[in-house]
Amino acid sequence: MKNINPLRLFYNRILIGKLLIIIALFFGVLLNAQTKYPEINKQIKAGNFSKAERLINDVLSGDKINTVEKYDLNFQIDKMHRIKLDFNKTDEDINSALKKYYPNLNKKMIESWEADKSLEMKFINGKKYFFRNAVPNLFRINLLAKKHKKEVDGIIVDPLKVFLKAHIPEWINESRKSKKVFANPVTMKITYTLTVDSNAVPAGEVIRCWLPYPREDFKRQTDIKLLAVNAKEYIVASDSNPQRTLYMEKTSQKGKPTVFQIQYKITDYSEIHNIDPQKIKPYDSTSDLFKEYTSERPPHIVFTNQIKELSKKIIGNEKNPYEKIKKIYTWINENIPWASAREYSTINNISSYCLNNKHGDCGIVTLTFMTLARYNGIPCRWQSGWMLHPGQVNLHDWCEVYLNGYGWVPLDQSFGIQNSDDPKVEYFYVGGIDPYRLIVNDDYGKSLFPAKIYPRSETNDFQRGEVEWRGGNLYFNKWDYKMDVQYLK
Repeated sequence: MKNINPLRLFYNRILIGKLLIIIALFFGVLLNAQTKYPEINKQIKAGNFSKAERLINDVLSGDKINTVEKYDLNFQIDKMHRIKLDFNKTDEDINSALKKYYPNLNKKMIESWEADKSLEMKFINGKKYFFRNAVPNLFRINLLAKKHKKEVDGIIVDPLKVFLKAHIPEWINESRKSKKVFANPVTMKITYTLTVDSNAVPAGEVIRCWLPYPREDFKRQTDIKLLAVNAKEYIVASDSNPQRTLYMEKTSQKGKPTVFQIQYKITDYSEIHNIDPQKIKPYDSTSDLFKEYTSERPPHIVFTNQIKELSKKIIGNEKNPYEKIKKIYTWINENIPWASAREYSTINNISSYCLNNKHGDCGIVTLTFMTLARYNGIPCRWQSGWMLHPGQVNLHDWCEVYLNGYGWVPLDQSFGIQNSDDPKVEYFYVGGIDPYRLIVNDDYGKSLFPAKIYPRSETNDFQRGEVEWRGGNLYFNKWDYKMDVQYLK
């Protein structure tokens, strides 16, 4: 097992053929939400994917298109295929799933849920398709449906809420007692496995794989020790890469899945800032930090008229940065319920999608918070990886805000306001975070190392991993992933 020279692995094996060399040179190009062809854009927007794909193929077959345009147009085709995978439920599927809760279900009820966007759907090639998790989301988004489900199923206790209710006061007390921002250490041994389906690529082909790997530049994540990699040669990206990876390759075998696995040990701490709003100093609006982290970042952080109007409603005349972020945090908590999300690579503007659809998962509400915070002059940056709470291990997104006088402090929008009479517990996740986190990313939408030739399965976040071969990207339906966590102390 050794950390090898990336030039030998990457350049000698991967840049195969003139076409792939050219594509790799242009990998940094932004994948546009729209093409420069109005008719193609019109057909995509209308959900006429088959017609749009035919039009794109007509353009691709011509000789007046450059390599960058080819790359982008091929991704438009890929994105339509991804949307079809996400929206794969028919009327029959939805009716069947809802009959348990609504024996007298009728068309009018379905249409009302579609109209208020509680039941997410799209027309694709003239036929209605529902989001793959549309039914579970209905009971998360629609208040009446949520209440009705409780009446049918009874109250189901959320084990994560039980865990946090018991431990947040303990974490706060320990931090106060020790007078330390970083406290409550938890040491874990993590085994991460990514398995590519058998025959996903022809036998004998080299499969390239990027796995999530913990960052070492944060005080609350320490003592990282790589224990095992199931490959002789691999590359661990440095912390200078905002989205950190461990890269390796394997050769596919006929009829057998291809398994990539790593194991490491890590110690995480809670980070709890005892913030006094009156001690926050004014920002230096001329500083590089302020300019970078309060700016727009299309396509997902854009100060639209919708954002500006909502900001007026939320913020009012408030001037204090901490009180501003609490107001934004509270509004999202009370108005944007958590719901399973479609793949981010298929959403043109994530914060606008959140406000228009009135729901979102952890990453969607995080980007919405960041957009509102930045518009209000509060520096904010992305952070993500995994939540590692016992029995609740899952990929997760949150962010950090900069409070002058305290520095960067964590904020987890989707964990929300806690049910407590103690304001320190109630707003624990505004300026605090628990020790059960794996930090992989300090930004979103950044290039991986070594560079990926084909568009990523997840163009923004990086938690599950990425896989490709010389014939193209391997999307999520071609492989699976698993995180096993052993708690050592």
